Amino acid sequence: MAEINPYLQDIRSLFEAGLDLSPLKGCRILVTGATGLIGSCLVEVLLNDPHRSCQVYALGRNEARARQRFSRYWEESDFHFIKHDISQPLTTDIPFDYIIHAASNASPNFFKEKPVEVIKSNIMGVEYLMDYGLAHGMKRMLFVSSGEIYGEGDGSVFTETDSGYVDCATPRACYPSSKRAAETLCVAYVAEYGADVVIARPCHTYGPYFTESDNRVYAQFIRNLLEGKDLVLKSRGEQYRSWLYVVDAAHALLTILLKGAKGEAYNVADEQSNITIRQLAELLAAAENRKVVFDIDEANGNTTPITRATFSTEKLARLGWQPKTTIADGLAHTLATQRLFR
Repeated sequence: MAEINPYLQDIRSLFEAGLDLSPLKGCRILVTGATGLIGSCLVEVLLNDPHRSCQVYALGRNEARARQRFSRYWEESDFHFIKHDISQPLTTDIPFDYIIHAASNASPNFFKEKPVEVIKSNIMGVEYLMDYGLAHGMKRMLFVSSGEIYGEGDGSVFTETDSGYVDCATPRACYPSSKRAAETLCVAYVAEYGADVVIARPCHTYGPYFTESDNRVYAQFIRNLLEGKDLVLKSRGEQYRSWLYVVDAAHALLTILLKGAKGEAYNVADEQSNITIRQLAELLAAAENRKVVFDIDEANGNTTPITRATFSTEKLARLGWQPKTTIADGLAHTLATQRLFR
């Protein structure tokens, strides 16, 4: 008897709750970053539509990972994998109706080791995809930006018109600075060429199927728990964040794609899931009957200077979206699904 995959159940429950993708009927949809956390979830949501009638093109650099990740869909006629590095121009000639640009490495170790590649994938990726889309009859592009574009604020909740401080003369700024520049490039294409683009700014997103090289804090926590270890915090864990389950994030992105206003940006978060890193660790540890222990390293305990980042979702809510998964359930489903995936 096959084990139950709660993540897949969560995806299918979106349609039971009324998610309507009928506007995508007959369309070709390109999802870049398709083996990443958010991109892969978007692909699966599209492919689990009970009324599916679109062609899904999943673009990524690692075909072996894609075959593993999408094994249940690989031979289906409406799933297609494109092996490609988005920092290079597309070499296909397929007229995509919709492009969702979710290719960007969000792992902090990548910011340290490959900051040039981070910048290229964000800025040049937008350039190449926009030029391709405009030349091939694209209806709309969704750029998946990041809540990190806000930088460090004054502790207030960020709305879409806010802008905090980012020290651009540091390698760590490769991510927020290039996301900011890519957003500006998007709206420049709107102003100069009439392109139809919408922008999403996800908060810290969590879910299963992260890679072994992913060193985002939640991934490190889950990896350690599944190895039977306690969670060790190298800082006091006081950084306060908005968190969102990836299935809810994918639902929000599709809502923005279908209903968002041209040229506009939308925060993507769950205002009921604002917690500290310490609280995140405690929730996860409790789910596995493990402990949180402290081994504070003041010099290396933080990977980001941002101490507080929470987001208003009033603008997104006006499009009809609301999160469906509590953080306790989302973390439990992530743990259970990641255990199956190991």
